[in-house]
Amino acid sequence: MGQSVFLGMSGGVDSSVSALLLQQAGYDVSGVNLRLFHNEDLGECREKTCCSLADAEDARAVAARLGIPFYVFDFSQVFRSTVIADFISEYEAGRTPNPCAECNRSVKFGALLERALALHGEFLATGHYARVERDETTGRWLLKRGVDRSKDQSYFLYMLTQDQLSRTLFPLGALHKTEVREIAEQNGLVNAKKRDSQDICFAPDGDYVSFIQRTTGHPSPTGDFVDQEGKLLGRHKGFVRYTRGQHKGLGLSIEPPLYVLDKDPATGTIRLGPDSALWTRVLTAENMNWISVPAITKPLRVTAKTRYSQQESAATAEALEGGVLRLTFDVPQRAVTSGQAVVLYDGETVVGGGTIVQ
Repeated sequence: MGQSVFLGMSGGVDSSVSALLLQQAGYDVSGVNLRLFHNEDLGECREKTCCSLADAEDARAVAARLGIPFYVFDFSQVFRSTVIADFISEYEAGRTPNPCAECNRSVKFGALLERALALHGEFLATGHYARVERDETTGRWLLKRGVDRSKDQSYFLYMLTQDQLSRTLFPLGALHKTEVREIAEQNGLVNAKKRDSQDICFAPDGDYVSFIQRTTGHPSPTGDFVDQEGKLLGRHKGFVRYTRGQHKGLGLSIEPPLYVLDKDPATGTIRLGPDSALWTRVLTAENMNWISVPAITKPLRVTAKTRYSQQESAATAEALEGGVLRLTFDVPQRAVTSGQAVVLYDGETVVGGGTIVQ
C-alpha cells in the first residue's frame, strides 16, 4: 500500500489527470469533490458554476474509471463564512478581493487539508500548475512556478505555510496543458476536451454585482463621481460596480477619458482622473507570508506582480514595522489595487506574498 493522498477533484481535466498520475506513481489515492454551494446560494446561476452537479458527476466518473474511492465533502458553511463573506466585505469597503487565494487559504489548504489529515491521509493534492521542492541547504519547503508559464498558478498559492507545503503534492507542475489533455485522451477520461473554467466559481460570466446584491439582499448604494479636486461629475450606479483603473461603463461623456482612481466607502464617492494618475512605483502590503525565507531583514531584490495575468517586474522589497512590506518597483506599475495580492519571486521560486494596502 502506497502513501495516502486525498486529491481535490473538481470534475475538470487537470484534477482528473492528477488522479491518474498519482495512482501511476504508487500513491493510495482518494478523490474528493467539494460542495461549496447549496442551490439557494446560487439562484439561477447554479448550473453555470464550476461546482455544478454535472462537474461533480464528471469527477465521480473519473474516480470510478480509475477505481479509487470518491467522497463529497460539504464545505459550504466554511466557504460562505470565509471566501464569500470576505469577497462581499472587501468590495463594500472599496477594495478588490482575491477570492481564489482566499479559497486556497481557508478551504482547500485549510479545511480540506485538516479533514484529510483527520482521515489519516499523508498528503493533499490538487491540479494546480505549480511545484513544491525542498531546499536541502536551508531545510525550507519551496513553492515554484509551474513549468507551463501560461498556466502557472503559483500566484494564487503564495499563502501556503511550511507545514502545508510539506504535505502538498502538485502532480501537474512539470507538465504543459497540452500534455495534460493528451494524457487524458490517451487514457479515455471523460473530460479530456472539457473547457477550462475562467470565471469566479460563484459569479459565472463575471457578474459579481448580481451575486453580491442577491446575497446581501439589497442593491449597492449609489453616490457621486468626483474629479481629483472633488468637483461633482455625475452619479454612479452602485459602489461595488467599479474597480480601480476602470474606464468602461462609467456612463460619462467626458474627454479626455477618465478612470476610477479610488473609492470612499464612508461617503460612497468614487474619484475619477486621467490614466497618468493610475501609475505608481511604490506599494505597501500586509498579512505577508514568507516561503523561501523566514523573513526579510534588509532590502531584497525580487521580481513581483500585483495581479495574476501580468508579467512580473523588478522591484526592491523592504520590511517595515508591524510586518508591513514596502515594495518599490524599478518602473511604474498601472492600477495597483488595494485588496489584491502582490507576489514576490526569485527566478522560479516564490519568495512570499501579501495583500496590497495601498
